[in-house]
Amino acid sequence: MTISGRKRINTIIIEIVLIIVSFIFIMPLILAITISLQPPTGVFSYPPKFFPTAFEWKNYVQAFEMVPFARLLLNSAIVAILITAGKIVTGTLAGYAFANFKFTGNRLAFGFLFATLFLPAETVMIVPLFSLMSKFGWVNTYWALTVPFMASATNTFLLRQHFLTIPQSLEDSALIDGAGPIRYFIKILLPLSKAVIGGATIINFVYAWNMYLWPTIVSMEDEMKTVQVGVKMMIDAESANNWGIIMAGTMIAVIPTLIVFFALQDLFVKSLVRSGIKE
Repeated sequence: MTISGRKRINTIIIEIVLIIVSFIFIMPLILAITISLQPPTGVFSYPPKFFPTAFEWKNYVQAFEMVPFARLLLNSAIVAILITAGKIVTGTLAGYAFANFKFTGNRLAFGFLFATLFLPAETVMIVPLFSLMSKFGWVNTYWALTVPFMASATNTFLLRQHFLTIPQSLEDSALIDGAGPIRYFIKILLPLSKAVIGGATIINFVYAWNMYLWPTIVSMEDEMKTVQVGVKMMIDAESANNWGIIMAGTMIAVIPTLIVFFALQDLFVKSLVRSGIKE
């Protein structure tokens, strides 16, 4: 067998394996969509039906009637957008400072920042953070849902590492042309970092959208709850045995993250393979 033939066979085998693995990962989503379109008799039928015989679109209508999904979606959108924007702004600025500015204690400060990545923030900080929000009078407000999460050590670390891969000669050339640090950051550095920022945007948006513990604690009124809390409210409702409606609500909660991912997937893929500009 020739070398090209072996390469072709290896490529085919790899593609088959990737298809199988992709199918395994996407199966839960397909199953959730299937259950969301079935009546209770279809969900618990034996043998199980992978494809519904009759599409129960009213499950989605009943999901909106069971909990105020419109309000919950609005709350989650506001929270996710504000947290994502805050993390991107603070992450890029802090990453730029650590990567390009030489100041006393630079390495020490970054070391402390990096050490916070190993702290389970949601368990260690939850009590003092709630106490702080109570003193500020921010409980049941967007401030409490967003402000504590508008900065991230992870984003700072990732963006600092990316900025370090950009040649120093670009900054030197910009300074020679009369561009200051801020102009260089906005006009040159940010356009070169679109892929990384796009990938970080997806990750941060999905994280903020899927937050459950903190919104459950800090939003005690239904009008301030997020969509993830709304799904739990559906499970606790009287019709919790109707998994068609519950899965319909789950799919409603998942759709916005899928939209954001498909809108920015090119940047996300580039952020995974891009290693920066090399001199």
